[in-house]
Parts: sequence; structure tokens; C-alpha cells
Amino acid sequence: MKKIDDELWETEPEYPFPGLSTHAYLWLAPGGNVLFYNTTHEFELDRMAELGGVAHHYLSHQDEIAPSLQAIKERFGSTLHAHATEADLVAEVASVDDAFADRHITATGIDVIPTPGHTPGSTCFLAPVSGRKFLFTGDTIYVAPDGHWRAGYIPGVSDRAQLAATLADLATVQPDVVVSSAFTGDSGVTELGDRTWADCVEEALHALEPEATRS
Repeated sequence: MKKIDDELWETEPEYPFPGLSTHAYLWLAPGGNVLFYNTTHEFELDRMAELGGVAHHYLSHQDEIAPSLQAIKERFGSTLHAHATEADLVAEVASVDDAFADRHITATGIDVIPTPGHTPGSTCFLAPVSGRKFLFTGDTIYVAPDGHWRAGYIPGVSDRAQLAATLADLATVQPDVVVSSAFTGDSGVTELGDRTWADCVEEALHALEPEATRS
């Protein structure tokens, strides 16, 4: 695992498709570590154990479903969280302890934000990591290799209108760092710096529009 921040660790990459990378992220949260996304690397579980294990495991969407979900539950006794819309799919490999449906803030301070569009149960998580706001976006929004922000729209799979509405709502949060689960560039971790998050989302929204409607 790679240390991203004093409280955040990144798993070794996985490559589900050529040119596409994914990571999971372990937040060393007060009251119990939190794992965002998923990893199928068994050796990473040993490192997680050294860092204090996993108390809570949050999935951003159904693409993270794999048998490793059950392995993580069995190893650490962690609580598995997934959106209710996709909970039945997750339950095919591991029992879901918390099938949430609405936006809420957890005891550890995570703002759980359902963001349907990429998939029906896509969810983002705004977490107070090391005193800053880290937004874990799954595949809902990410930085493309050209440096521009893009929405996670897959023709025939995603709902364009729903994703656009989700992004408009997501623009109202104010993260300092954005962490996507899958990416095609150098990293899924993006420091916003002086650029406003609303501007990043607007860029993704513009690219999401059908070409015929763009001005």
C-alpha cells in the first residue's frame, strides 16, 4: 500500500481493462478504519491488518463487486455498506450490513451522497480526512488523461439525464481533494488547489452533453 496522506492509504493498482486503473483507499479514521471501494489483492489485507484492520467498508457502485468483499468481511469483521438499489447484486458475494437509500452523515463524519447515473446505485462519500474534505467519487466523475474533468457516462449502461442531475447537485459540496476509483491517467487522487469544485463539475457537465447540443 502507498501512503497518500497521514490518514489515507492507497492499494496497489488493478487493471480491469487496458488503460484503466483502479485502487481502493483505507482511511485511518478515529473510531475504526474505513475502506472505500474494493481490492482483489489478497496481500493488501495483511497490510490493512498492520494498519488496524477495516471497521467499515463502503462501495461506490456495483462494479466493485467481487468475492474479495466476503474475504474482507471474514478477515476483519467489517460492516459492509452499499446502496439499496444494488444491495441484491452485492449480496450474491457478501452480505450487506447497511443497505442505505438516502443521503446521511455517519458517526465517523462521512457524508454519504447517493449519486445515481453512472449506475443506479452509484454513491459518493465526503470524508474529513486529516482535517480536510476528501470526496470519494467512484466512477461518477474523474480527471481524464487530457487533464479535463469527465462524467462517468457509459453508453447503454449509464443514464445521461440522471447523471447530469447528480453532477449539478454534487457541485454544491466543497471538497479539497477528489479521489476517483477508476482512472485513465496517472492518478485517481486530485488536489483541487485554487480551482473551484463547481468549475470542475461544470466542465464535466459540458462534456456530458450530446455533441449536437454543445455550444
